[in-house]
Amino acid sequence: MSDIQEFAIKPLQQFMKESIHLVKKCTKPDRKEFTAIARATGVGFLIMGFVGFFVKLIHIPINNILVGGS
Repeated sequence: MSDIQEFAIKPLQQFMKESIHLVKKCTKPDRKEFTAIARATGVGFLIMGFVGFFVKLIHIPINNILVGGS
């Protein structure tokens, strides 16, 4: 029984204790923090969109030259 307790029950008890501690410590972001996160995410989407657009814009003519597609 002590082997089962040592390898199965104790790690689960420790995991539960740490999980409860984490949930109690976490807080929801306030309005200012949320708007900063939302703005950073939006800017990231815009930058990645422009990068993808310009890569595609450059890739199509180069691909047509190399492949010689019609």
